[in-house]
Amino acid sequence: MLMRTDPFREFDRISQQLMGTTGTWSKPSVMPMDAYRDAEDYVIAFDLPGVSADAIDIDVERNMLTVKAERRPTAKAENVQMELSERPLGVFSRQLVLADTLDTERIAADYDAGVLTLRIPIAERAKPRKVSINADGRRKQITS
Repeated sequence: MLMRTDPFREFDRISQQLMGTTGTWSKPSVMPMDAYRDAEDYVIAFDLPGVSADAIDIDVERNMLTVKAERRPTAKAENVQMELSERPLGVFSRQLVLADTLDTERIAADYDAGVLTLRIPIAERAKPRKVSINADGRRKQITS
């Protein structure tokens, strides 16, 4: 038998129920993430331990990225009584507004060891470019 030595366990359970943070099926929970730029790509990594790849949905509409995942309960054998349940179950969701400088047509997704990694290329129009300087005194239109 697993014993928990937390004197505030009941208080935590009640407060989680009141605030709706127990991982219920009706309210999506937020998934932790990291985001950074790696050379030519913008990389976003979401922590989704215990979620199967087929339970993840990625949607892009204009510049809105939506990631939804569902952690389902593990199949229980008959006569099994849960003693402790701290891992949240249900739907996890995150929405991000992507900058216009990202190429949302070429997003790549990879899922490994409970981490969903999205690589979004930087759009060509947003990459740095050289501008030539005209030194002969005449005005010249800048072209990219």
